[in-house]
Amino acid sequence: MNFNSHTDAVVAVAAALVNRLTPGEAHGRPYTPPPPGPDRRATVTEALRAGHRGSREVTDAEAAELSRVAAELRVVFDAVETGDLDTAARQVNRVLDRTQARPHLERHDGEPWHLHFHGGGGTLGDDWAAGCASGLAIVLGGDLYDRLGMCTASHCDRVYVDVSRNGTRRFCSTTCQNRVKTAAFRARASRP
Repeated sequence: MNFNSHTDAVVAVAAALVNRLTPGEAHGRPYTPPPPGPDRRATVTEALRAGHRGSREVTDAEAAELSRVAAELRVVFDAVETGDLDTAARQVNRVLDRTQARPHLERHDGEPWHLHFHGGGGTLGDDWAAGCASGLAIVLGGDLYDRLGMCTASHCDRVYVDVSRNGTRRFCSTTCQNRVKTAAFRARASRP
C-alpha cells in the first residue's frame, strides 16, 4: 500500500484475525472459527504471523482476547464494504480509546527504528488491537481506504487488504477467484 512495512503488516494482521476468528462464509461454505483449545491457539498464532513471522504461540486466554479483537475489527471492514466510512472511523476510534493506544519506537529483527502502538493494558490482545486499529486509522485517514475489501465471490465474506500496484483486487484468495472463473466458464459452456 506504500505506507510503510509496519503499517502494511498490522493491517494484514487485522485482516487475518477477522478472516480466521469471525463466523460467516469462506470460499463458498459456512465458516465457524475454531473453538477454544489447541486449534484456536494455532489459528490465532497463524494470524499474527501474517504480519510478524516471529510471533510466539499464544495462550488460551490470549486467543480468547484476540477473538474479541477480531470481532471489533470486523465492524471496520464491514462498514468500509458498505461505504460507511463514518462507522468505520468511529469503530477504529473506539478500539484506540479502549486500548489507550500509545506510540512507541522499536527496533527488532534487524529492522531500523519504526513506530509501534501498544495498548495501555499491556496484554498481547490490547497491544495487537492498538496496533491494528492504528494501522486501520492510517488507512482510513488517507486516500487508500478503498484498499480494504470484502471478497466479491458468492458465499464468501472474508476480507482482504489490496496491496497490489493498481488496486484492482476483488477476491480474498485465489481459491475464490478460481471458483468465480470456473462458474463463469461453466455458464458460458452451457449456453447454446
